[in-house]
Amino acid sequence: MPPAVIDVRGLTRRFGDLTAVQEVSFQVQRGDIFGLLGPNGSGKSTIIRMLCGVLQPSAGDASVLGFDVRREAEDIKRHIGYMSQKFSLYADLSVEENLNFYGSIYGLTDAQLRRRRDDVLELTSLGDRTRQLAGTLSGGWKQRLALACSLIHEPEMVFLDEPTAGIDPVARRQLWDLLFELSSQGVTLLVTTHYMDEAERCTQIGYIYLSKMLLLGEPGELKQLPEVTPPGTQWFEMELPDPVQHLSSLRRWPGVRDATLFGERVHILAESSFHQAGLFESLKIPSEHASVREIGPTLEDVFVALTRNAEQTANLNQEAARAAPPPVEPGGSASSSTPEQRAVTAVNSADVSDDTKLPTRRTTTLAGRSTDGFTAVMIKEFAHMRRQPSILFFLLVVPVFQTLVFGWALDTEIENIPTVVFNLDGRQPSRLLIEALANTRKFRVVAFAYDDETFQRSLTSGRARVGVRIPPDYSDKLLVREQVDVQVLIDGSDSTAASTAQSAANLLGVQISIAQARTLGEAMQFAPARDETGRPQRPVNIRTRLLYNPDLESARFFVPGLVAIILQLVTVFTTSFAIVRERELGSLEQLFVTPVGRLGLMLGKLTPYALAGFVEMLIVLTVMVYVFQVPIQGSLLLLLGLSAMFLVSTLALGLMISTVAQTQVAALLFSFMTMLPSVLLSGFMFPRSEMPTPIYLFTFIIPATYFIEILRGIVLRGADLIDLLPEALGLAACCLVILTAAVARFRKQLA
Repeated sequence: MPPAVIDVRGLTRRFGDLTAVQEVSFQVQRGDIFGLLGPNGSGKSTIIRMLCGVLQPSAGDASVLGFDVRREAEDIKRHIGYMSQKFSLYADLSVEENLNFYGSIYGLTDAQLRRRRDDVLELTSLGDRTRQLAGTLSGGWKQRLALACSLIHEPEMVFLDEPTAGIDPVARRQLWDLLFELSSQGVTLLVTTHYMDEAERCTQIGYIYLSKMLLLGEPGELKQLPEVTPPGTQWFEMELPDPVQHLSSLRRWPGVRDATLFGERVHILAESSFHQAGLFESLKIPSEHASVREIGPTLEDVFVALTRNAEQTANLNQEAARAAPPPVEPGGSASSSTPEQRAVTAVNSADVSDDTKLPTRRTTTLAGRSTDGFTAVMIKEFAHMRRQPSILFFLLVVPVFQTLVFGWALDTEIENIPTVVFNLDGRQPSRLLIEALANTRKFRVVAFAYDDETFQRSLTSGRARVGVRIPPDYSDKLLVREQVDVQVLIDGSDSTAASTAQSAANLLGVQISIAQARTLGEAMQFAPARDETGRPQRPVNIRTRLLYNPDLESARFFVPGLVAIILQLVTVFTTSFAIVRERELGSLEQLFVTPVGRLGLMLGKLTPYALAGFVEMLIVLTVMVYVFQVPIQGSLLLLLGLSAMFLVSTLALGLMISTVAQTQVAALLFSFMTMLPSVLLSGFMFPRSEMPTPIYLFTFIIPATYFIEILRGIVLRGADLIDLLPEALGLAACCLVILTAAVARFRKQLA
């Protein structure tokens, strides 16, 4: 016998305490159609995932086309096709674009791709639908497209996980016709299905139940199992009106061991001595409306019979385990022999032996680089962006809108603080004080109070943030040169406005005092110092000069930092959904079964968003220069080069989030978690030097920390690379670490 294409020996997979597949063994020969049957949750898809190399077995061994599933998973993926249970191709790509993508993933040249595309389009009759979006196809045509994509690279082995689920009977038959044609060409097929008529078409069948292989063999052999038709019994088919109503009575009839509904008929397993006499009269059915005939068991009869045996055995084992510990043989292992195990032993004439030789390994024809598939993934991502205008809107329009809104809204210059004045003096010096208060532009007198209750009510109600109480002896004390106290009450609920009001009030007091001292010095012909004209002045005159932003315009401070925050916001959010979206759609598992490299997949997804982010950067900088009048003082090329490095780091951060998050909601939450430190701790709003030491040290791992300094340095101060070398090196280190971590976290296997 030639070596098996699939050779499975004691394959087991556990998920924590749950054993999904337990010691499954079988072989598949070249050109066979192997049907893997079983109820939902029995382990069929888990077996396929292990054989495709996307799920590591917990125990046991298996080989596909001579390649070991543990050590040579990537080699397996180059020679197999995979059609997942759920349609997992790209709905927003056309039929032709999906075929081109998967052909490129497998490294086909342009000539090979054209030839194979024409072949699979002819095979699946999709030739007149090449421009149609995959998401608009009906269920049957979607399955044809999925099959075409799995065949684009001429695989020797194709895995089909419930390929006909959810499609109409005509489409099912047509799809099976395609499978028979592939089998006749020497392609080996492993198919999972729930349909018994499909199981009848398989060369060999394996039935898995409760994670174990219950039976294995050809359909004809399985029907002859003694467990299906015990000695002394016979299968009958009864046709009668309203069979559901009479089913329970049939099961209680003497000699009947089992009765199962098959559409409008009932299949009965009964003893050979089963007598029909009196049955119809007992059921009150006229004999002309009912009939009974002998039949052979169907595959469904086989599965139902052995499933019930397995359930009964499992229940007995559980009761025995609760009653007493299992007997242990001298060798130390518990002995057990269940009917389903005996069935496997009896039927599987080609059972696996330890000395069975694996097939000779073929020479891999496709390269195995980590960057494989980069071009295909990149082109696919560009197609996604083109078909989803919301992404382009979020990348290119939203940042401009945010820059305009935040650039105008964020203002550190606090002026016109609402102020209430309670003037108990009322004379000219007190009125001059109120006028000087308003001339600072920090205070705006909104009300005058004439009693304490009104004064206090203005502050507690929030109508005024500052209250000034001028005492009744204000003018008198100034005349006699005594110190006079003016009470200024400041609402501290807004700390920024309160600090500004406090500084402005203190400064106003100093200025009024200096003016009073100057007047007195002139009258007494005495001064601590005089200027060049002989006028009294302060002994020390400190002159300040504001550089880079002499008018203290908030736009010059906030807008450059805002560029960094908006870039990170947009790029992280868009890329964090990249892998998560494919995981939820099922297309990620489909990619795992292809030979696309880890780095190729990651960089292929990153490159389109990086280019879009770079365009976004140019747009935002244009808004900064021409709308907010913030010119770029330094080198534009240096700024763009360092911006590209920042974009790579934020895109890699988004990709790393998508490898951690399992859902798009989780990706959204993780993205928000990364944004808060970037806004609050990067120096964008608050000076880092004032932060506690642990928090200050933490800020060095935030890419935005370095990029905000780079932006302000180049845009406002005209700094060059030498000036910004520490920030550039820090940003490069962050970029390298995040990108490396994202690639390291990504695995081409399921958990």
